[in-house]
Amino acid sequence: MVIKAREIMHADVLTVEPATTAFECARRMAEARKGYAILLKDGQMQGIVTEWDFLAKVVARGTDPAAIPVFSIASAPVASCDADTPTHEVVERMAREGIRRMVVTSGGRVVGMITSRDVIVAFKPYVDKISADISGFQPSLP
Repeated sequence: MVIKAREIMHADVLTVEPATTAFECARRMAEARKGYAILLKDGQMQGIVTEWDFLAKVVARGTDPAAIPVFSIASAPVASCDADTPTHEVVERMAREGIRRMVVTSGGRVVGMITSRDVIVAFKPYVDKISADISGFQPSLP
């Protein structure tokens, strides 16, 4: 059985308009307890901003977050996959590219997000089972 991206994603994605101030975006991220916001304009992804963007591009530079639009600190293009992508492909790409978030799309529209935490939660039962199976093997004594 192949597990698809749609089965491990979370659908409550935080989105903001690109012209939103960095301050307002950070406030919304904190309220939603999200480490990211996807920038959408007319339903199209324009970028993604993460807590790292705020740290490196706002705080570390001493920039006033109320004075800049969030698109000025966002990253683009955004890593994404189709909702029907097998999760092993999603996880492989996340590991290969060193990304912690993968936007899930369907028909060109954002439908969800897969984070590294989602991957851990989804696959923990499998890892636990494999670990238990391995620990059950005892070397035979002569």
